[in-house]
Amino acid sequence: MAKYRITQIKSTIKRPKDQKATIIALGLGKINKSVEVEGTPQIMGMINKVSHLVKSEEA
Repeated sequence: MAKYRITQIKSTIKRPKDQKATIIALGLGKINKSVEVEGTPQIMGMINKVSHLVKSEEA
């Protein structure tokens, strides 16, 4: 599996609860915070769900 670096670029203020929960589940929560995760199907689905709030790149 490939590694992905995910960086939060937008705030979760005034976003639905499911999007806030997804951001927290990815290990994010503050703007400009980055995490490296494995590219499993579950993680890719989470990235796709909040793609307008995060920037992802292959590490």
